[in-house]
Amino acid sequence: MLYYLHQLESFWGPFRLFEYLTVRAILAGFTALIIGMLLSSKMIKALSALRQPERSAQLMGNLAKEGGKVPTMGGLLIGAAMIPSVLLWARPNVLVLATLFTLVGMGLVGFWDDWLKVKRGSADGISAKTKLAGQALVALGAIGIVLLDANYRASLCEIWLPVLTKPIWSAQSLGLPFTICLIVAAVFILLVCVGTSNAVNLTDGLDGLAIGCVLVSTAILGLIAYLAGNLNWSNYLLISYVPGAGELAVFCAALLGGGLVFLWHNAAPAEIYMGDVGALGIGGALGAIACFMHQPFLLAIVGGVFVIEAVSVILQVAYFKRTGGQRLFLMTPIHHHFQKKGWATTKVVVRFWILSLFFGLLGLLTLKIR
Repeated sequence: MLYYLHQLESFWGPFRLFEYLTVRAILAGFTALIIGMLLSSKMIKALSALRQPERSAQLMGNLAKEGGKVPTMGGLLIGAAMIPSVLLWARPNVLVLATLFTLVGMGLVGFWDDWLKVKRGSADGISAKTKLAGQALVALGAIGIVLLDANYRASLCEIWLPVLTKPIWSAQSLGLPFTICLIVAAVFILLVCVGTSNAVNLTDGLDGLAIGCVLVSTAILGLIAYLAGNLNWSNYLLISYVPGAGELAVFCAALLGGGLVFLWHNAAPAEIYMGDVGALGIGGALGAIACFMHQPFLLAIVGGVFVIEAVSVILQVAYFKRTGGQRLFLMTPIHHHFQKKGWATTKVVVRFWILSLFFGLLGLLTLKIR
């Protein structure tokens, strides 16, 4: 809420800095970083009793993460660091509120799952159907928040493809009734948010892997949010202009700050794991950001590692059923396949980080190929 301090510029000139998006984004990142650093030791100690066995241990033996020795639910640390920062530095609008709702809502679904695993002392939490239902309800709630503001209803219907200069789906371009366009777009947004949420969760299997890829994707999405919310830049790059989308850059900056603190403690050997509370919440928020900027397909490029991880699981299951028990990969998600092939854990993580950076830069490249 510090944005409104710029109105006191007449009393003291430097107050005008609070109006500038870039200043607030940088300060949001630093604020989340500082809060996270102050809270990290105490939170890790408080979460030290929350441990859960790893499902992969039975299959991977000594290659599995030592889930019984490291506390889980580290996503709470990221949330505790970034949420106050977003509330302090972002100018409140429905896009920011809906993204925060997605982060917290899907995080609560993940918390429920993590808590049951800890309580039962097993790798089984809530059922897959219950988890998907919870995620879908959160996504619908986020869509409902945006629809409350009449200024954003029409904007919610737009879906763009990278390298194209016009939307592939909107009531205006297709000449369809607004209600039909809205329903199709809402279903698509729901699928993107739920899919991204689960894809990030599948990637969270090695120390530092998921959060490293999240940081890269968040940085790229934050930059694109800034461009999409700026009329001059969006016109120059021929991308969709979304008034207020620049405030999502503040959200992304705060997530970067909180994520860096978490990576400090999650890098091998990890002191804490993200858990579903972090992976589901962050993944859902990334999906929401991309959709609110009309760029869900760009997210598929920027978050290429998440797509590969999810697709590897889908292919493995389909191949297993079709062949009556044969496996396409040694183990999925695919990062475990490379572990099985003898790659050191740190080598898998760093190489996936490099892939994530490549996909992120590829996503930025599409902004100029139009």
